[in-house]
Amino acid sequence: MRNILELKSLTAGYDDKVVLKEVNLLVKENDFLGIIGPNGGGKTTLLKVMLGVLKPMEGELITEKGLGSIGYLPQVNQIDKKFPISVKEVVLSGLMSHKKIFKRYTKQNKKRAEELMLQMGILHLKNKNIGELSGGQLQRVFLCRAIISDPDLLILDEPETYVDSNFEGELYEILHQLNSHMAIVIVSHDVGTICSHVKSIACVNESLCYHDSNIISQEQLKAYNCPIDLITHGQVPHRVLKSHN
Repeated sequence: MRNILELKSLTAGYDDKVVLKEVNLLVKENDFLGIIGPNGGGKTTLLKVMLGVLKPMEGELITEKGLGSIGYLPQVNQIDKKFPISVKEVVLSGLMSHKKIFKRYTKQNKKRAEELMLQMGILHLKNKNIGELSGGQLQRVFLCRAIISDPDLLILDEPETYVDSNFEGELYEILHQLNSHMAIVIVSHDVGTICSHVKSIACVNESLCYHDSNIISQEQLKAYNCPIDLITHGQVPHRVLKSHN
């Protein structure tokens, strides 16, 4: 399988403060990777490096087709809802890095945008300003924006946040469909949910520990000092907590 993105011996941080040390990670086509870890452990810093927003202090970021082949769904609370832009314009803006400056969107571009909005149940909102939308509606809009260019890799930053319960189930169904032709990396605090969907897990807490499975033991988590409960799943997603003395 093709390598989509690779981090090699990567150290990253801000000014003189190191947040991540000696991180190695390989994302291949059709991977579905869940990233977990404690607050302050470096998940956000890892995403910034993967998206090319933060330059590593040491090591390197390697992408097969460049950063333009990556789609990104940010957290809703990072979005400026006061910015005067319509739903349709937001969705189409996902193509900006794939067209020349001042060149208009094609009929095919607009058709693709409307198909995605219809799929997400927001076509009736296409002329609304984003400031008029709920958190769940915003997630739908920015997911359309992230996938309109049909990227090789889709990165999602805690997509369950602010999502209404009706769309959460739909979201993972959509992600499974997308995973047939693109790799997916999802950062989440909802460990129990993502472990019933992802194929592998990366635990981030200053360093990165990769597990080629969606099941990790309490002992593995303790080995790198990550305070997260034991993860497992069956027909119904669940967590098994460590027993009391």
